[in-house]
Amino acid sequence: MAAIARREVLAVLGSEAAWPLAARAQQRTMPVIGFMHTASADRFPHVVAAFSKGLKEAGYVDGQNVAIEYRWAEGQYDQLPKFAAELVARQVSVFAATGGDSSGLAAKAATATIPIVFEIGGDPVQLGLVASLNRPGGNATGSTLLSRDLAPKRLELLHDLVPQATAFAMLVNPNSPDADAQSRDLQTAASAVGMQVRVFRASNESDIDTAFAAMTERSTNALVVQADPFFTSRRDRLVTLANRHGIPAMYPFREFATIGGLITYGTDIAEIFRAAFSTGRGQPSCQFYSPPNLIS
Repeated sequence: MAAIARREVLAVLGSEAAWPLAARAQQRTMPVIGFMHTASADRFPHVVAAFSKGLKEAGYVDGQNVAIEYRWAEGQYDQLPKFAAELVARQVSVFAATGGDSSGLAAKAATATIPIVFEIGGDPVQLGLVASLNRPGGNATGSTLLSRDLAPKRLELLHDLVPQATAFAMLVNPNSPDADAQSRDLQTAASAVGMQVRVFRASNESDIDTAFAAMTERSTNALVVQADPFFTSRRDRLVTLANRHGIPAMYPFREFATIGGLITYGTDIAEIFRAAFSTGRGQPSCQFYSPPNLIS
């Protein structure tokens, strides 16, 4: 599907007014980017590659003219505030708060002065990360995957694919700040067309196995998987179980389809990471996105 228009809201890194890297570089060897993600590095190598590519397009190369401090929460979202505090103490020049809402919120709570570039799934205004989309204000800007807004559309597409299905399920991560909101939105959308959705919760691999066993026992006909970094990092397991149990599943990102998932509808995560720090010509910027490169 065609990409929806996007708007540039704030130049970053390349602008001394917004990001005083030149001044900070005089105080130490090179500026430091503090990178936080909710999942683990081995599950998201394409994200790290895209992030590095975006920086390179903007004229920044790790180890040459910028340093990157990585912090990976390994799915333990409660570690993010500690990581954010560590990076503040490290006096990073910029926060790259990635992997969903929790990372952005932890960075925002840790500093009101260090610039933050976030990558989230929810509404940055409702989350309190920015004052408005037109004028973010404060020290944060970034991109949103609009995961919550896309959940009802995912249900609609899945219903079109398996119209005979009567028992739908949604798999959510209870540790995600957006889990309850996505569940409510999906159930509201389902009720509008006379459908019901049962919500199953999983925050570790054992929970995933238990959830699929329960879905099978309750004769689940179709499944919508929440857009959450934990599920993306466990995409192999989710796709294998859905296929094994014969449950048609709708996934949030193309990474699921490339390993055998039935259907996906969502944003190109790698492109979001690449674009977050690059607009070309050495003038990187960060933008609010409506979902580009949707796949159906």
